[in-house]
Amino acid sequence: AKDGSRAGRERKKTVSFSSSLSEKKISSAADCIHSMVEGSELKKIRTNSRVYQRYYLLDTGLQALCWEPSKKESDKARISLASIREVRTGRNTETFRTSGVYEQISEDCAFSIIYGEIYESLDLVANSAEVANIWVTGLRYLMQYGKHALDMLASSQDSLRLVWLEQLFSSAADSDRQEGMEEGIHLQSAIKLIQTVNPGVSSGKVEHRFKELQRVRERINELVTKQEFIEVFHDFCTRPEIYFLLVQFSSNKEFLDTKDLMRFLEAEQGMAQVSEETSLMLIQSHEPSEEGKQQGYLSLDGFTSYLTSVECHLFDREHHTVFQDMSHPLSHYYINSSHNTYLIEDQFRGPSDISGYIRALKMGCRCVEVDVWDGPDEEPVVCTGHTLSPPLALRCVLEAIGKFAFVASEYPLIICIENHCSHQQQKVMWQHLVRILGKKLYTDPPDEGESYLPSPHDLRHRILLKGKKLGPGSDDEDGEVSEEDEGAEMCQRMKAANTNPLHIPPKRFKLLKELSDLVTLCCSVSFIDFITSSETQEPWEMCSFHESLAVRLAGESPGDFVNHNKHFLSRVYPSPMRIDSSNMNPQDLWKCGCQIVSMNFQTAGLMMDLNTAWFRQNGNCGYVLRPAIMRQEVSYFSADTRDTVPGVSPQLLHVKVISGQNLPKPRGSGAKGDVVDPYVYVEIHGIPADCTERRTRTVTQNGDNPIFDESFEFQINLPELAMVRFVVLDDDFIGDEFIGQYTIPLECLQPGYRHVPLQSLTGEELPHAKLFVHVALTNRRGGGKPHKRGLSVRKARKGRNYPALRDLGVRAVDDVFKMAAPLLREATDLKENMQNSVAVFRELCGVSVVANLMQCVLALGSRVSGPDGAPLLLFDLRDHYPTLEPQGPVPDVLRRVVSTYEMMVQASRAVIELSDGIYDRILHIQTMAMEFHEKLQILAAKEGLKGRKVSRALESFSWNITILKGQADLLKHAKAEVQENMKQVHDAALTGNLTKESAGVRRVPLQKINDTGEMNVVRFKAKIQFVLY
Repeated sequence: AKDGSRAGRERKKTVSFSSSLSEKKISSAADCIHSMVEGSELKKIRTNSRVYQRYYLLDTGLQALCWEPSKKESDKARISLASIREVRTGRNTETFRTSGVYEQISEDCAFSIIYGEIYESLDLVANSAEVANIWVTGLRYLMQYGKHALDMLASSQDSLRLVWLEQLFSSAADSDRQEGMEEGIHLQSAIKLIQTVNPGVSSGKVEHRFKELQRVRERINELVTKQEFIEVFHDFCTRPEIYFLLVQFSSNKEFLDTKDLMRFLEAEQGMAQVSEETSLMLIQSHEPSEEGKQQGYLSLDGFTSYLTSVECHLFDREHHTVFQDMSHPLSHYYINSSHNTYLIEDQFRGPSDISGYIRALKMGCRCVEVDVWDGPDEEPVVCTGHTLSPPLALRCVLEAIGKFAFVASEYPLIICIENHCSHQQQKVMWQHLVRILGKKLYTDPPDEGESYLPSPHDLRHRILLKGKKLGPGSDDEDGEVSEEDEGAEMCQRMKAANTNPLHIPPKRFKLLKELSDLVTLCCSVSFIDFITSSETQEPWEMCSFHESLAVRLAGESPGDFVNHNKHFLSRVYPSPMRIDSSNMNPQDLWKCGCQIVSMNFQTAGLMMDLNTAWFRQNGNCGYVLRPAIMRQEVSYFSADTRDTVPGVSPQLLHVKVISGQNLPKPRGSGAKGDVVDPYVYVEIHGIPADCTERRTRTVTQNGDNPIFDESFEFQINLPELAMVRFVVLDDDFIGDEFIGQYTIPLECLQPGYRHVPLQSLTGEELPHAKLFVHVALTNRRGGGKPHKRGLSVRKARKGRNYPALRDLGVRAVDDVFKMAAPLLREATDLKENMQNSVAVFRELCGVSVVANLMQCVLALGSRVSGPDGAPLLLFDLRDHYPTLEPQGPVPDVLRRVVSTYEMMVQASRAVIELSDGIYDRILHIQTMAMEFHEKLQILAAKEGLKGRKVSRALESFSWNITILKGQADLLKHAKAEVQENMKQVHDAALTGNLTKESAGVRRVPLQKINDTGEMNVVRFKAKIQFVLY
């Protein structure tokens, strides 16, 4: 785990051999059609779950799709292209969904051809996603242009790109031209032009390709012709996966116009308030050709430029600045913390350096450690006691801290002072602290009446000292300031290993009162047990836990640990056994609410990747607000849960790993050559119920642009504590397999098609190395962005599960909670009736399970045309809830669409009209129950409950309160979901020209429907996507 590798794990090698098509890159519909005429082996899926292997091809006249072998006569083993109504991607027909082999079929390799008067379906599975894309793209072009498709494409094929490349070449030729020189440009000029578009490709590879081309044509020359330049440009700057995406949205054109781009930005990228002007601005920024800019067209090269820009980064740019509420108590935040900050290598012999503090503070660290010992010449020094690490002068350390304390963050810095000094040198330490840190030191005494610490906002630009404090009325006290004497522990370890330690065991010194007075909000106390802490510990007192003790408490008493950390700060430091400065897994402690998990910043690897990524989510300010369920005074959460979290709806994360770009050879690899065999792991890190991983197949000998095209689904039970990590490894390695990684909190994911910048083992960005992925998240919760994602979740279980309340054994309290049972059932029915009706409508629209309602309506628009081209179904947008109306007689399949849509609207209306009343009644019952909270133990005693039964009653009370609040919140979110659904239907109907009366009907920013059915226009965030399940 330390180096990010999987050397100790069983490795199942699965290799892709489907690279033959990629040898000639597909970048036009003509390429697709030529490939289809040659034919492909496809699997045909039948309703009886049988699978037939057939060879499918287009006839040479481009009139029909044929297959062989077949029991049918040859003239019947064919489908006329004129009869095709729709080409549908994925496993999205009744045949696929009811097939016994559904789970074994890749969503990315499946597609269906809907044809004939009664909408029959031919359901096919290709050997790779690329083959499926070729057939879908080619068939859609042929549906639109018929047998003249190739002629049409020949006249317009890649015209934007070709004109631009010819201009690019001519401009370079003019610069290179010398008198008497033949037409062409210098080889190095050609290489530089290609690298301006694809900077990740090596000049050696481009030069080799040019020379290879010239050898084939028996032409050896330092000059490159226009045709050679265009051909090599095509090889190195064409990404087939982006081409297939472009034609999916381009209405069968070789470019995106402003409406196509608008539809892509809204439906896929989750942007709101998109207009044609927005699209035009984006085209002006990314389209390389002047013709494209003038006409408002985005070519394949412009689209690639947009998708690789910072706008399409996986990380949500909102999180580059502080966006969380910083006014909660200090104990409600995770705090970025460093262990033995002065060390820059191992714990025993490694060097100490001021740079350790500077680097940590620049990275947003808000808690540093200073181990102070007696030094020569009455000057205290900083080092790890009883080890061979050389010391630093305390004065120099404090000067560095004072200078860099607030460079990366304005929020409070905690200095953990481990004081091992004599009385005399403590005076010097106190003088240095006061002189160097001055007014930055927070020395105000705590407010005795407060139950919580001040907030990070209140403590901006202040430095807090953490250490021991004298008791009230004491002048001094025996004993060392810090209770975690790691140096002494290490000394004992060294002795046990027959190693002579550098220092003698420490002496005991009195604590200087002036030094004690500097410690106010972070007073060190010893931990006895959770009961003692709850009865005697003050909010400004904090315990430090040895890693082993903290992990044991997390396993034995996870709920008690969470409750302890609602009021008190807890610091966890690594085991002294970690002499190599390895790191513990911070999430093992974060899940219990431990705020300060001290990390060895100098040690790269998985654990530090998690820590760095985690604190990036709030402007890298060093503070991250903990999940609400860990902050609420009365709530139930067990950190060790391996199931769903009460009051929190699970979310489904869908990740499609599409491709990689410019993947380098592992740094420590001993394998010959520069070629890699990459594969990708997608890991989920969080509570135990969420931790899992999936891997793609291996793509052999391709680091430039390996195509993976594999989709994964993960259930996330506590999204606010989850992180996603992409790890790229080399399957053909000697010594080192690690290529790169990227770790990101779930809260920071942007939906849609995104590029992931890969990082090295030490956290530096690898030049031009990326993954291309598609991300969709359903049932979005938390993180201050409740509107950004969808809110429903697929129910895999049979029947309906209602939230269960627990009996306490205290009659008066149980009677109050029993009043909530019918309300919880009603709330669940409202939510699930609406969500299930959306799921059924989505299925009839023939889109994937991660599609939102905008994508449903847009997909519907492609198949409702009558014989004369006029739509058979139109939306009437004049009502608060858009209605879908047949325009004359329609086939049965479209009648089902209309009736299913009406059911969805009916269920949505019920949520709007009834949810507020149920919400208020649930909260009223919660308020009534909370009146018993303070006297619950007395009531339990009156009922005869003792010992463990009292504890169980208190736990059940917290469980029930959590369920009530959680279900009320889910109902509120369901109402917001309906409002977003109706907005998406409204906007999609306009975009797809599916409205009865477009005149006078405008796009709405967001419609809020109140319980009387009236709409209010409210401000809408600039980037929203609800993905519905």
